[in-house]
Amino acid sequence: MVIKAPPATNENVAKSMRSNKSKNTKPELRIRSMLREMGYPGYRLNWKKAPGHPDIAYPGRKIAIFVNGCFWHHCPRCDLPMPKSHQDYWLPKIERNVQRDAEKKTELESMGWTVVTIWECEIKKEPDKVVEILSMALNGDN
Repeated sequence: MVIKAPPATNENVAKSMRSNKSKNTKPELRIRSMLREMGYPGYRLNWKKAPGHPDIAYPGRKIAIFVNGCFWHHCPRCDLPMPKSHQDYWLPKIERNVQRDAEKKTELESMGWTVVTIWECEIKKEPDKVVEILSMALNGDN
């Protein structure tokens, strides 16, 4: 069942929400650029044959990479405040996202996949750490 988002509280919020997209986000594009720079092209985007349709997948290596937005997936590092308006909509939505993320990870790992979650804030604040995390996963050093 799809629950319709509540109306925006003002035009700036509406504009911000309209600009959100689910694929080819700036963080995803940055990770893909990093992977190519590291010498790891050949990934699949939103690969439908893997549970959860990872943002980036290396099917032959069984590596799934999820690039999570800090707000939408409730980043444990940022601890962003929840919206003040329409909490009856936003709190369950974000809780469902977190629950679904955990379920996808568990299912993929039970199938022998290595699951890497990269947070939007990590890409901005610690790009060298992100490269190290990706390198370890892709070299089997996880």
